[in-house]
Amino acid sequence: MSNYDQEPENQEGVRLQKALSAAGVASRRASEDLITKGRVKVNGKVITELGSRINPLEDNVMVDGKPVQMDPDRVYFAFHKPKGVVSTMSDEKGRTCLADYFIGMDRVFNVGRLDAETTGVILMTNDGQLANQLAHPSYEVEKLYVAKVKGVLTRVEIQRLKDGVRLEDGLAKADSARILDQNDAFTLVELVLHSGKNRIVRRMMEAVGHPVIDLTRKSFGPLRLANLKAGQFRELSKLEVSSLMQVGQAGEKSRRR
Repeated sequence: MSNYDQEPENQEGVRLQKALSAAGVASRRASEDLITKGRVKVNGKVITELGSRINPLEDNVMVDGKPVQMDPDRVYFAFHKPKGVVSTMSDEKGRTCLADYFIGMDRVFNVGRLDAETTGVILMTNDGQLANQLAHPSYEVEKLYVAKVKGVLTRVEIQRLKDGVRLEDGLAKADSARILDQNDAFTLVELVLHSGKNRIVRRMMEAVGHPVIDLTRKSFGPLRLANLKAGQFRELSKLEVSSLMQVGQAGEKSRRR
């Protein structure tokens, strides 16, 4: 039974302050203050009446300009994908896949992919709408990678990565690129890209003559890997979910233009 099931049957929707409280925004009393102070919007309209009711599963609610996930059944996890794990929820070849780490969560799925040999953060959720927004090819989420590559990467090659390198499926460029560490055998480089193309970092580094030895995705949009160990996952905070929703909604708006 959800937090909304006790509402009277002859009333449509849920009281806004109760919905905000159930969503973890604030206590019922504090949520009432947010409403009366004009800090809450429903479907783009400022709501100040405490008797206002909403449909938590359909209405778009924002507090102080930030979207709030009102559906209590939605879950969001940051997962640190280990090396050798396939980024699918099932694998016909019997290889270790994401589902092996989310046993009993059959509705959870991954947003985007990392190749089997790449480690790093993956968003896992049962929120299909957000997943479609974040994964849509016309709106590419910013991603930060740290790659260990063979050889000594030069400033000229760093500039090539930023200017763009020609691949078989078109030009690929990094938003930013910088050297973190270096010796005669390898270079540790940080790359920020928006492209969601398959194996894009590995192909770009190969194109400039420095094949990848190890690769980790440190962030996906506002979602950070932080200190999460390989094979572990954690539930996202309300603030992280709101940040992801902002990214998704921005992408939705850009596609409609």
